[in-house]
Amino acid sequence: MNWAVYIILCSDDSLYTGITTDVTRRFNQHLNQKGAKYFRSHQPKELVFIEEGHTRRSASQKEIAIKNMTRKQKLSLITEKS
Repeated sequence: MNWAVYIILCSDDSLYTGITTDVTRRFNQHLNQKGAKYFRSHQPKELVFIEEGHTRRSASQKEIAIKNMTRKQKLSLITEKS
């Protein structure tokens, strides 16, 4: 399957990182609070980063790497891909 890593900017300016095989479907789930529990208290605003072409394993590894980044590093990653 074609897995993707994504970052969502929330209304409180926090950044959420996740993986999926269908970014649009997953974002809509987050908007409707049917995805991660994180969105019970953080309103998703927009998708700011998508990196496709991963296997399940490589997507998980990239997700962990991004989650271990500082906010400044994440913003730099987002800017690079824009």
